Amino acid sequence: MQSAQPNSDSETSWGRKDLVELQSLSAAELNLVLQTAAAFKTVGTRHIKKVPALRGKTLVNFFVEPSTRTRVSFELAAARLSADVINMSASASSLTKGETLKDTARNLEALHADVIVLRHSSAGAAQFLAERLESSVVNAGDGAHEHPTQALLDAFTIHEKKGRIEGLHVGIVGDILFSRVARSNLFALTRLGAQVTLVGPSTLVPREFERLGVKVSHDLDAVLPELDVINLLRVQHERQSRSYFPSLGEFTSLFGLTKARAARLREDCLIMHPGPINRGVEIDSDVADSGRSVILDQVTNGLAVRMAVLYLCNAARSGETIS
Repeated sequence: MQSAQPNSDSETSWGRKDLVELQSLSAAELNLVLQTAAAFKTVGTRHIKKVPALRGKTLVNFFVEPSTRTRVSFELAAARLSADVINMSASASSLTKGETLKDTARNLEALHADVIVLRHSSAGAAQFLAERLESSVVNAGDGAHEHPTQALLDAFTIHEKKGRIEGLHVGIVGDILFSRVARSNLFALTRLGAQVTLVGPSTLVPREFERLGVKVSHDLDAVLPELDVINLLRVQHERQSRSYFPSLGEFTSLFGLTKARAARLREDCLIMHPGPINRGVEIDSDVADSGRSVILDQVTNGLAVRMAVLYLCNAARSGETIS
């Protein structure tokens, strides 16, 4: 496969101290992140897997919501850039004593935190802090709003395996309504020239999404043979106040990627999932572990992408121009 070196349609520089969403990023900015990630991915092949890009800087992983892949990925990314890393959770912070998110973050900044990586259950929490702090703020997922670095690593993986993004047909299947991953992906992929189709029950994939430049389908079987990439999403039960479909069994029968459905995909169709996987619900266990699955590649590529994001945001905060 070709290496992930996306071509930008014009030269650009990175001037954002924060990364809180992808909706406002240009194709050139997205490509700059992916190009930077491609360079950082080579660090993992070295005998000493470190570079001094963030030496002397401090990163705080502030995860108000639980996480495994994203938190560890950011921690490893910062460590490989030679930054000092502090991990915080809501239960171990003064939020439990009634302190506001703003005051907690301002105190972290007063302790000379250079970058704060925030995961929060409220949409807009990262933007709220970014507007009030001089420290860089990176959104690691805010409610059902966006998850920028997940979409960037998905785009990086697609380009790495396919050699391009423009012109590909990507299907995103499952709980779209409550998925921050789906939103960030559709913003990134459409801006980079992909055709995106959102698939799921009408209660979770309303037609209003078509206003964002994507197609909507409620029939997975009709879409399967057309796809170059299929990205399966977990049902976000924790964000739902009521049931949006009769049962998990019915959801799987209509929208799960079973072995029979996987057999109808193109031979070179990539199978993706942001995790955590509910095996036997949105994807069959054998399909998730098959040769067409790039789920673990996504995890690996997340490290390079987050290294790129941390590097670029810190450089912009420090007044450096990266192009």
